[in-house]
Amino acid sequence: VLQTTLREEKKLRVENAKLKKEIEELKQELIQAEILNGVKQIPVPSGTQLQANSTCSENMIQSAPITSMCSGAKEQINRGGGEEKAKEKTEKKGEKKEKKQQQSVAGSADSKPIDVSRLDLRIGCIMTAKKHPDADSLYVEEVDVGETAPRTVVSGLVNHVPLEQMQNRMVILLCNLKPARMRGVLSQAMLMCASSPEKIEILAPPNGSVPGDRITFDAFPGEPDKELNPKKKIWEQIQPDLYTNAECVATYKGAPFEVKGKGVCRAQTMSNSGIR
Repeated sequence: VLQTTLREEKKLRVENAKLKKEIEELKQELIQAEILNGVKQIPVPSGTQLQANSTCSENMIQSAPITSMCSGAKEQINRGGGEEKAKEKTEKKGEKKEKKQQQSVAGSADSKPIDVSRLDLRIGCIMTAKKHPDADSLYVEEVDVGETAPRTVVSGLVNHVPLEQMQNRMVILLCNLKPARMRGVLSQAMLMCASSPEKIEILAPPNGSVPGDRITFDAFPGEPDKELNPKKKIWEQIQPDLYTNAECVATYKGAPFEVKGKGVCRAQTMSNSGIR
């Protein structure tokens, strides 16, 4: 029985091999016929190749977005970092330039001589004056100095000049002192007066003066500082040389306070007196 079974199995294997050969021959004939009829042939991979290719493709599909995302993120980070660095560089350059300009301005101001040309002295007109709400000896004035808006000025003149004489009065102001609060009110300029321990008189501009006219000194040409540096005490160094002469004309080291083409500034009666 065993021998019979083995013979049958061998016979079947031979027949299977013959059938496989016939199938392969028929396939080749079919391929040749299709080629002759213009049918494009696509190679079909074997099962092992197909499985391997499928796994490879899947891995590529999974890894490609990650690589793409990584590359994109890296590029974005690099670009963002580059933009931030460029922005920081520009800002630093701007800061350095501004600092240099400030140093240049400060340096040029320091190199200027300390004389009356550093003072921004202008003609003004008191538009309104009233008593300070919190100080009995102070007036608060709104003064037109030729700018778009009037300046607020606080003056200790209550005991020297009646309030009615303060209204609509032409005066001289020092306009580049650093603004300072006087009993809660910010004063933006200083009214110039002839002064002694017993008496104070407001200096009077020449006839024809208008708000904004500059006071100049022929012997001391130059442009005033934008704002006097309190630490340099420029005003304190100049003030002792300001006084009225024997004719009551306001002067600096003998050079008169002058409005070009209009005349000189004077006190009413006070000669040989200090100015502050």
